[in-house]
Amino acid sequence: MSVFKGLKPILYGGREVWPLIEGGKGVAATNHASSGAWAAAGGIGTVSAVNADSYDPEGKIVPQLYPQLTRRERHEQLIRYAIDGAVEQVHRAHDIAGGHGAININVLWEMGGAQAVLEGVLERTKGLVTGVTCGAGMPYKLSEIAARFNVNYLPIVSSGRAFRALWKRAYHKVAHLMAAVVYEDPWLAGGHNGLSNAEDPRKPEDPYPRVKALRDTMRAEGVSDDVPIIMAGGVWFLREWNDWIGNPELGSIAFQFGTRPLLTAESPIPQEWKDRLRTLDPGDVLLHRFSPTGFYSSAVRNPFLRSLEARSERQIPYSRVSAGEHTVQLDVGVRGKNFWVTPTDLGRAREWAAQGFEHALRTPDDTVVFVSAQERDAIRKDQADCMGCLSHCGFSSWKDHDDYSTGRLADPRSFCIQKTLQDIAHGGDIDQNLMFAGHAAYRFKQDPFYSNGFTPTVKQLVDRILTGD
Repeated sequence: MSVFKGLKPILYGGREVWPLIEGGKGVAATNHASSGAWAAAGGIGTVSAVNADSYDPEGKIVPQLYPQLTRRERHEQLIRYAIDGAVEQVHRAHDIAGGHGAININVLWEMGGAQAVLEGVLERTKGLVTGVTCGAGMPYKLSEIAARFNVNYLPIVSSGRAFRALWKRAYHKVAHLMAAVVYEDPWLAGGHNGLSNAEDPRKPEDPYPRVKALRDTMRAEGVSDDVPIIMAGGVWFLREWNDWIGNPELGSIAFQFGTRPLLTAESPIPQEWKDRLRTLDPGDVLLHRFSPTGFYSSAVRNPFLRSLEARSERQIPYSRVSAGEHTVQLDVGVRGKNFWVTPTDLGRAREWAAQGFEHALRTPDDTVVFVSAQERDAIRKDQADCMGCLSHCGFSSWKDHDDYSTGRLADPRSFCIQKTLQDIAHGGDIDQNLMFAGHAAYRFKQDPFYSNGFTPTVKQLVDRILTGD
């Protein structure tokens, strides 16, 4: 095998590894089998520590059930599941790696009980985890936790500005353990994305100037060029990044692969999900804002996502009193007469009700969305069953601290993310669940490596990537 020109191993965790990182994908989409194999191939494997699977004595996955009566009790159960599962995954991944590469864990700072989960996992995996990647929010405490357990940390950011804020507030105090900075392209990466309010979701920006700006920020803060920036999002062929490798403007660069490892023999996602990936065309992955986290995220535009799009389109604003253009009372979908809307919107609401969307649910933004009885019942059940999987949840109004409420109305335009991710990862309907993927997923259909239904092992994939393809 010939290695792509200019690509050299980096020193990480005291050993040489390829600058190829497996993306740590959410709930059960990356596990010990995939991350252990990635490390065994000489790269950095990433165990997802987001409600990872545990196993019974027979090796079967333990269902994560929540019979407790209160959300807070269910939240505490979720933390126990998360710690037990991640610890099990790390031990198994470490065994598979066999002393090669390195094992990281990935956590989302905005997941419920993130700090408790991270501390619980690191306490029980000493010497096995080389580093922690963490994004989805501003994880100021990441460096402090890393210092306590003497592991590397790799913050995930989408701009130099975000890095500067983290550095000045906390990371400069633990500079020696910051092993890399992950730049996650907010327009191309799968899962949750770090788009700011100043950025247009419809106008992707070239990553090169943004990564150069991140490096310039790091240099201004005294961070060595030897600390890699890991490019994440949209990475497929290394030959397409030839100008980045060994480029003095950018310093040390590594590459994260999130989408490509989904289609491997060791990938834990169900076969139906793998098969669907082979059929995608450009534009089939949607950057949307339905997630209960409030972040933008990218997923396959399947019937589940289309139903959320349609639900939000069946939406009208209202006033509690007659004011401005809100001159008529809404007479479908609601009880009571204190919903004032425009005459045009009243006509639209009556049409939706006639189509079977006869129930109007209030949103936190002084609008109502029209849903069917079946949708209404499912939304209410999922909200009632909330197990507190996020630090702040727009869908259920849960918050994982203080009074355990965001103080805002629960938002029926969103969905229970824990339920849908657990379901699709464990064999649920791929059309009726959220299917995360990066925007380059259409390339499975185009890349000859995957022709004739070929599914590589992780080792075969890493070897292929190393050639530039």
